[in-house]
Amino acid sequence: MAILAIDGGVPLRPEPLHGGFHGSAEIDDAEIEQVLEVLKSKLLFRHLAEEQGTSRTAWLENWYCERLGRKHALAVNGGTSALIAALFGVDVGPGDEVILPAYTYVATAAAIIAAGAVPVIAEIDTSLNMDPADLERKITPHTRAVVPVHMRGVPARMDEIMSVARAHNLIVVEDVAQSNGASYRGSPLGTIGNVGCFSFQQYKIITSGEGGLVITDDDRIYDRARMQADCAARFWEDSHAQAGAYDFVLSGENYRLCELSAAVVWAQRQRLDPIIARCRAVKRRVLAAIAGAPGITPQDVPDPDGECGITLTLLCDDAPAARRFARALRAENIMCGTVHDQGIPDRHIYSHWPFMMSDLTPERRAPWRHPLYRGAVRGYTPDQCPESLAVLGRAVMFYFDQFFSDDDANSLAEGVWKVSKALLA
Repeated sequence: MAILAIDGGVPLRPEPLHGGFHGSAEIDDAEIEQVLEVLKSKLLFRHLAEEQGTSRTAWLENWYCERLGRKHALAVNGGTSALIAALFGVDVGPGDEVILPAYTYVATAAAIIAAGAVPVIAEIDTSLNMDPADLERKITPHTRAVVPVHMRGVPARMDEIMSVARAHNLIVVEDVAQSNGASYRGSPLGTIGNVGCFSFQQYKIITSGEGGLVITDDDRIYDRARMQADCAARFWEDSHAQAGAYDFVLSGENYRLCELSAAVVWAQRQRLDPIIARCRAVKRRVLAAIAGAPGITPQDVPDPDGECGITLTLLCDDAPAARRFARALRAENIMCGTVHDQGIPDRHIYSHWPFMMSDLTPERRAPWRHPLYRGAVRGYTPDQCPESLAVLGRAVMFYFDQFFSDDDANSLAEGVWKVSKALLA
């Protein structure tokens, strides 16, 4: 058996192998030309450009409607903005509880609080997404909505989640920020629940640095979301086709997407499917090559054909084994991470959401202290989701990008075999 690099042996690779950015790494003349055209037009605001039929924001919305087969799309300035607008769209507010998973970016919880609702944290399972059984356990008379998050390119168990939601008359707001372009059993993510939310932030598969989008078939959800995302929404009625007559008015805020940002995403749209196709191929190659490696179990992916393929998570028997496995792989120049280092940033784990865990949220900004709230949540503790912490603690994650070659995939698999046979057999 070859000596592990961590024990003084020769590393498997001379240079580190790790995934990088996706869409932003592809930026070339296509994005530059789109931005230059907007700059030359001097129409940087969508409601000016729309009058000329050149609004990239409108083009982007129309493309998503066509791509996802939905009636309405609303482009906004960030994924968090998309979540907030969607929550206002479904009329979540003070007195309501909204269930989210223990493993998601901090923005999901922040958006629920921004809407005035109380976050209720559900456990995850070995898919690293919401556990439908714990979702049902967390439902109370105050629960209004559930936000399943499709983490790291992997779809959540939407059949089970939708079944629970229907049984309890809950609204479903899908957070697709990390899985743009993925599907679940033939349905594009974001189209299974009442409303879907996307992000175009730098780390996402296609990007404009910042940006987001809301998708829905529901006229009322769309109208409410659009008013929340644009406090001047009613002023644009002559130039913006309406879903129907208003029977309400929201004061709203301003989350509008700039035409320059929209131009970048508009150019990036052509990159989405090719990036996902390559990442899926790389992941499938690695999974096939590591089948039978001792001491590891691949993450349970609810729909392998629909996932993005941008990450691979292997579960060890326990957290110490995961730490040893990851350290040894990194010594072989196969980059990976655990919750115990920066490979999986802490801000994606509920116990590291400071505005909830510190109890320092000002009273007027803490919806669990709002006079309209009659539920049982009075605060949060870092150990309240032990099953999630246990699963995450034994997870080792690898990141893929579209530039991985077959040789890269083969060497990653070789590294997994080398280290698992030495340490985990």
